[in-house]
Amino acid sequence: MIALACDHGALELKEAIKKHLEKLGLAYRDFGTDSKDSCDYPDFAGPAAKAVASGACEKGIVCCTTGIGVSIVANKVPGVRCALLHDHMSARLTRQHNDANMMALGAAICSPMMAMELIDIFLNTEFQGGRHQRRVDKITALEQAR
Repeated sequence: MIALACDHGALELKEAIKKHLEKLGLAYRDFGTDSKDSCDYPDFAGPAAKAVASGACEKGIVCCTTGIGVSIVANKVPGVRCALLHDHMSARLTRQHNDANMMALGAAICSPMMAMELIDIFLNTEFQGGRHQRRVDKITALEQAR
């Protein structure tokens, strides 16, 4: 299950992502928003991140105009490693090296076609473990020290 969330600035992108996930046969849970009315991205990105952290959703995709706000919100939730993506290499390496479980996209930064490519890379790339596991463990330790 993929957690999805956006604010008003990325509603069209989120709707395109839903269609893409449906074509791939992947289940998702839409945490909103469902309107172009001005809203606050933490109200949607926060619950999506909590669903990923709890295990209710395996991965998450959050969007706003730049992707910055939703990535900050998601990364405040312990257990979430959310990467703001705009290129293929980052999408691949954040999964291989960081075991990122959420991705953030900026609707004004990333074209819909590029967004779908990044989603495919993110969802189909496995964590490499090894020396990277040691680093992810250190991230987890920092969260637990709060």
